[in-house]
Amino acid sequence: MSNLYSTKVTAVGGRNGTVKSEDGILDLSLALPKELGGKGGATNPEQLFAAGYAACFENAVIHVTRGRSDKVRDDDIEVVGEVGMAANGDGGFKLAVTLDIAITGLDQATAEEIVQAAHAVCPYSNAVRGNVEVALNVTTR
Repeated sequence: MSNLYSTKVTAVGGRNGTVKSEDGILDLSLALPKELGGKGGATNPEQLFAAGYAACFENAVIHVTRGRSDKVRDDDIEVVGEVGMAANGDGGFKLAVTLDIAITGLDQATAEEIVQAAHAVCPYSNAVRGNVEVALNVTTR
């Protein structure tokens, strides 16, 4: 398979370390959240995943409407990503995702249809499907 895009990010020090992309644009300190017993004060993998999924999903919505008369433009949509972590019962952990998608200029039924189509093409959705519970909440403005 040929990639359309590829990037590399190096993590050092785990949840209390750093992450840096090969081009240096992403260069962040990480900290274990206070809610998990850490000091907080820096980003964490769940925030980074929520940000990436929200941005990618928003673009998937825009993508699926490109050939439609009811196009969604960049300023017509807002996606809030929430990532939760819980024990999985086997000594490990699992994630759950909620995406709150607000779209301007569409009726509710059309917005829901577009969001379902976006969920089918979004690379994040495809990566977690069957492994991470994803809730999609769609509203119109």
